Amino acid sequence: MSVLCLVELDGSGPADASLRALSLARSLGDSSVRTVVFGDPGQVLTAALAGYGATDLYVVEPASLDGYAPQAWARVLAGLAAETGATAVLAAGTDRGNEVLAHLGAITGLPMAANCTLVTPDGGQTHRLVRHRWAGLLLEDAVIEAPVALFTVATDSVAPVPAQTPAALEVHVHKPEVAEDDLRVRAVESQAGTGGASLATARVVVGGGRGVGGPDGFAPLEELAGLLGGVVGVSRVVTSEGWRPHRQQVGQTGTKITPELYLACGISGAIQHIAGCAGAKHIIAINTDPGAPILAHADYAVIGDLHQVIPALVAALRAR
Repeated sequence: MSVLCLVELDGSGPADASLRALSLARSLGDSSVRTVVFGDPGQVLTAALAGYGATDLYVVEPASLDGYAPQAWARVLAGLAAETGATAVLAAGTDRGNEVLAHLGAITGLPMAANCTLVTPDGGQTHRLVRHRWAGLLLEDAVIEAPVALFTVATDSVAPVPAQTPAALEVHVHKPEVAEDDLRVRAVESQAGTGGASLATARVVVGGGRGVGGPDGFAPLEELAGLLGGVVGVSRVVTSEGWRPHRQQVGQTGTKITPELYLACGISGAIQHIAGCAGAKHIIAINTDPGAPILAHADYAVIGDLHQVIPALVAALRAR
């Protein structure tokens, strides 16, 4: 069998969520794992992909397809899957990964399973899988039968594991012919203005809740996120109040995040929010309430006013 894996970018390297998807792709037992990147590959990217066992890299030339166009990306993946004889196509379970593979399923008529934690080939055209349901509250055992199986990988359940022996990566420049109809929906600017990092793939997330006080209160959090190379996330009440867009919501009904650091500012920590941030490696909470539920999940806590703590932290970072 042959595996094709979509790789998203985070700055000049692969997003952490994509490395997790690549680790699962490698576990399917095939010696050739082909990757696809929409953008300019650099030495950091190619070295990282080789280190995670990728044998081929298909670079979709930016001049052929500029910006993020989910239907066009899916059309390119469909062509590459047919060209390479892929029996499985994988992507990270991010907003983009789920959207692109959903389009791919619609284009090809193939079934797609989202947020998988384990995939096992079962001979022929059958794969057994375990996947998240209900925002990870349940695990489902399922079987998918298809000539080409489509999966996205749960971003917080598969560890990014480098290959024991780096592969000899072969780079191919791919120049697809893209129809105008496939470009009707396209985002030219990168998400969140942070070099391509999205909420689901960012290594640092600065979260804000009701304690921020209003839309204007997010300016210091934006500044802090910029200094840390991260993005801003919010609690559900913030989006309900209309202070910030839903795409920034962390939680059961928003985005599940897996950053190295989650700095939660003025967030009480309702169970739905904890379901979205529990995958963070380190949680720091800033809250005036010493009894806030999020403190039970935090590695460190600052009991204080975020309107004083955040400016002090920004000033200290700028001084360094």
